[in-house]
Amino acid sequence: MSSGVALDPKCVEEFNDFKLKGKYRYILYKMADDLKSVVVEKTAPPEKTYDDFLAELPADDCRYATVMYHYDQGGDGIREKVIFVVWAPETARIKSKMLYASTKDTIKRAFVGISIEIQGTDKSEVDSAVVLEKCKSVSK
Repeated sequence: MSSGVALDPKCVEEFNDFKLKGKYRYILYKMADDLKSVVVEKTAPPEKTYDDFLAELPADDCRYATVMYHYDQGGDGIREKVIFVVWAPETARIKSKMLYASTKDTIKRAFVGISIEIQGTDKSEVDSAVVLEKCKSVSK
């Protein structure tokens, strides 16, 4: 199902800088006010942490995000994965959740190089321990 919502070209530019140049730790994306496109809401410098990212997620509205997630793979050293997060808290409006859900595939197709997708309706589903487990299972 497609929503007809377009992806602002700036989103792809920023994602490529994030992925290829390590310019950001994470990027938050949101629906534009007219609900006709997805735009970059915020970028965070590389020194920010996953906990900083979690603190940015709104309590009552949806967001997309790309996060560079660093983790320790034991004897294999420190690894990183590009995580795509679809944040749709239970408290968000139904219309917003439906619009974000129906636009997700458009975003994912444009962002080449996503390792893992995380969908969260509350903070426990996007907790660092959950993401770490998914990263390690993909690395096996």
